[in-house]
Amino acid sequence: MSAPLLALLLGTIVVQPAGPVRTLSAALALARPGDRIVVRAGSYREPRLLVDRPLEIVGEGLPVLLGGEHSTLEITADGVVVRGLVFSGVVPSSLEDRAAILVNGAAHCRIEDNRVSGAFFGIYLKGVTGCRVARNRVSGLAGGKSSTGNGIQLWRSREVELEDNQVEGQRDGIYFEFVTHATVRGNTVSGNQRYGLHFMRSDSCLYERNSFLANGAGVAVMYSRAVRMIANRFERNWGPAAYGLLLKEISDGEVRDNRFVRNTVALYLDDANRNLISANRFEANGWAVKLLANASDNRFEANEFAGNSFDVATNSRSASSVFRENWWDHYQGYDLDRDGFGDVPFRPVRLFALVVEQSNPALLLLRSAFVDLLDGAERLLPILTPEALVDPRPRMRPR
Repeated sequence: MSAPLLALLLGTIVVQPAGPVRTLSAALALARPGDRIVVRAGSYREPRLLVDRPLEIVGEGLPVLLGGEHSTLEITADGVVVRGLVFSGVVPSSLEDRAAILVNGAAHCRIEDNRVSGAFFGIYLKGVTGCRVARNRVSGLAGGKSSTGNGIQLWRSREVELEDNQVEGQRDGIYFEFVTHATVRGNTVSGNQRYGLHFMRSDSCLYERNSFLANGAGVAVMYSRAVRMIANRFERNWGPAAYGLLLKEISDGEVRDNRFVRNTVALYLDDANRNLISANRFEANGWAVKLLANASDNRFEANEFAGNSFDVATNSRSASSVFRENWWDHYQGYDLDRDGFGDVPFRPVRLFALVVEQSNPALLLLRSAFVDLLDGAERLLPILTPEALVDPRPRMRPR
């Protein structure tokens, strides 16, 4: 009995340029549920590939699947594994969301250790449950936002894990819509044209130990509840409309142990309510926190503010959010009872910040002696800065 026939009988199909099975499409036609397809090194120009039965597809030697005017690989069966493949190129379309890997209505799939380059959408999960996307590298098409889609996209999915992926050069690095109970951990998302992470109407999700670096506008979190963002890095998101993290209509969430470094606005709260923002470090940002009038009952506790042009800015004197036991590098108070906390309150909203909110060109005066005099006068006799936004018990030193 020949070796290829024996392998086929044992449930393994080998795809190689010079073998009896020379294309992945031919292997899929032969495969039975539960089979393993091994794709060996080479370049393969394939039609649209459909995986409609549970299979394991594994690449050896980084085989390349060349894309075209269609999604390259579509998965509709539960329990499919795709690992170790290279996907090169998917032609953009204004009519359909073409992806290198499209998972449509499946459960418990695993997309691991693949590389995607030059694809319209990278990895697209639609209506899935319990899938895992890990250790993939996704890089987008050159050109404007209209010529490239999102790196990893989820739509109407639940209980998905995204772990240790790298995404760069896409429109949005990671995009969620109508997703629940997802875990996003250890990903590096950098240099994307719009958002590093963008999600809407996605409740009860955890984002932990991710790095969002030098993206167009940073991370936008919208219309969701019970979101937890823990130990992430938001860095170098610069631009006239850029921020590290935007919370828009987010309620009952937690933002803890994150680092916000060198962003135009580190944290922006717009109609965000009852969120706990604790143990974060805000360093060298333009604005560390922008808190709009419609953001209420948020708690800022045990954070560190260092080297920011403005620690806190607001457009209201009647804010209901509270600050307590934060460390502020601009605090000049004293600690007579030596309990580690200042004996006089700290007002983090500078009077000049209120001026800038009314007239952005006033920023030209930021380093002037006049501004120092203005802020000093307001500290001695506070009249215009918000009464509510006062830290009554500031820390004397960082944690």
